[in-house]
Amino acid sequence: MSTIRHGLSIGIERINNEFFLSLKAIGKLTHQDYEKINPMIDSALEGVKDPKVKVFIDGSELEGWELRAAWDDFKLGLKHGSEFDRIAIFGNKKWQEYSAKIGSWFISGEVRYFEDADEALDWLQVCGE
Repeated sequence: MSTIRHGLSIGIERINNEFFLSLKAIGKLTHQDYEKINPMIDSALEGVKDPKVKVFIDGSELEGWELRAAWDDFKLGLKHGSEFDRIAIFGNKKWQEYSAKIGSWFISGEVRYFEDADEALDWLQVCGE
């Protein structure tokens, strides 16, 4: 019997009104994964006036989403899209690059795809480009 790993791990750091959100996606994400992660993001941003969130998404082990989880991801983008300043997606699959382009339609900040994690993190650290 083989073990099937899937899910999201999250890290949130806050400096004044700036947030750095780090997500690592593994396997095929499910609705249950988003039921756990969404309240954490909501709670972190609650009560903060005009938060500016920089997001690093490590999708190097992401295989995709179940249909309902894809909808959950879309709703998360709509709910917090105006709060995201920059989103760096690190991955190794062509569809992830396309996802970054589509994601940029739904948030007010910038979204870029990277095949190098260090380049992604460096880009997030640059202020006011």
